[in-house]
Amino acid sequence: MSEDKYEPVIGLEVHIQLLTASKAYSGDSTEYGAAANTNVSPVSLGHPGVLPVVNEKMIEYAVKLGLACHCEIREYNEFARKNYFYADMPKGYQISQHHTPICNGGYITIKDTEGQEKRINITRIHMEEDSGKSIHDQDPFNTLIDLNRAGVPLLEMVSEPEIKTPEEAYQYLTEVRKLVRYLDICDGNMEEGSMRCDANVSVMLKGADKFGEKVEVKNMNSIRNVQRALEHEIKRQIDCLENNLLIYQETRTFDAVAGTTSVMRTKEEADDYRYFTEPDLPQVIVKQEYVDEIQAELPQLPDQLFEKYTKELGLSAYDATVIIDSKSISTYYEALIAVTSNYKAAANWLMGPIKSYLNENAIPIGEFVIKPESIAALIGLVKSGKVSFTVAAQKVFPLLVQNPNMDPESLAIEGNLIQDSDEDSLNDFVKQAIAKYPDKVLEYKSGKKGLIGLFMGEVMKLSKGKADPKKANQLVQELLEQD
Repeated sequence: MSEDKYEPVIGLEVHIQLLTASKAYSGDSTEYGAAANTNVSPVSLGHPGVLPVVNEKMIEYAVKLGLACHCEIREYNEFARKNYFYADMPKGYQISQHHTPICNGGYITIKDTEGQEKRINITRIHMEEDSGKSIHDQDPFNTLIDLNRAGVPLLEMVSEPEIKTPEEAYQYLTEVRKLVRYLDICDGNMEEGSMRCDANVSVMLKGADKFGEKVEVKNMNSIRNVQRALEHEIKRQIDCLENNLLIYQETRTFDAVAGTTSVMRTKEEADDYRYFTEPDLPQVIVKQEYVDEIQAELPQLPDQLFEKYTKELGLSAYDATVIIDSKSISTYYEALIAVTSNYKAAANWLMGPIKSYLNENAIPIGEFVIKPESIAALIGLVKSGKVSFTVAAQKVFPLLVQNPNMDPESLAIEGNLIQDSDEDSLNDFVKQAIAKYPDKVLEYKSGKKGLIGLFMGEVMKLSKGKADPKKANQLVQELLEQD
């Protein structure tokens, strides 16, 4: 296949919209979903004579992300005017960082196609403001402009061109989204535009030392669509090379319905933007003491939690991966293991009955009514043998959902669900079960040991599910083995 001759080269530019209450350089609200053109002021509208002021939260969030990505944090930071005209950019320029990005270097760790850890290095992370939004689907004749988003603070994270497949791009973006959610600096919702990605992609012959012509792909509103767009664009570029057609440096847009890309515009070079130092903003100095304070306040991040869960708590890599995939789930698990040392049982409850309940009722774990202490008490009930896991999950757990402030053992007692561990009463059930199937007793004695399940089923039926399975199984086996 012709595809086997070529190697893709992919770099991603991720725009991360920050969860600050106000905009990057003004006090305007950043509330999502407000009526069009209401979160604006003379500053964000670019009126003459107005002066911007840097949002300190933007700097804090930039440092947080930089530290989480193992970056070097720049001490002396300047801002620049990136000049270009769009209808949704009222000033005619964007305040950004050009020569002095606040974060340099660093990396994101992903898994390659063979499941091995791979570092994708980061070129830079810099602060800038967002543009407004052009709306094309509300008026058949005109484009409408909503400037609420103009001035909202962004971090732009630029990777090195080290991503080799669309699958690796998918993983990279998944890790970035997970990271910003753990840091509480962005909600990561690509569908709402709060995290956006532009992909730079080229192809070259395997073993070549020179990259092919780079194409930028925009307008991908999900991580899956980034992967789809790259798959199409790589194939398109290979087809061009195979047919001796030129590949132009250009910006293309992705059509999610058709799964194809098409030309938006020829690519501007950096000189076309005409960067100038922003005269109205002083240099921002980020001192090491400030960086150390933020470092000390960082939450446990996914990589750290994975290490903790697999190395310290003994969970499988699969269990740890599922738990850390969501910050809210890992937060609940952390609260749970603070009140029980049965870490595996805690993971099983979280990924089993609890997740099933959340999925069936379409609610986030933040709205889950059962406190970790009650789940820990439920784990203790099972461990003590007072109820089986099946009874705890299928009967006590639903009662606990309805009565979240009650003690699980009290609910089990009220519901007559406590296991019968008394040997005398269990012996009666065992004798009845064995007496019911004399022919099966003979078959068991002749070697069909699997029939023990039949007798156990009868014991559980006679005891109405209350027999302690371990003790009952032991008694059944002892009686059947008698001569």
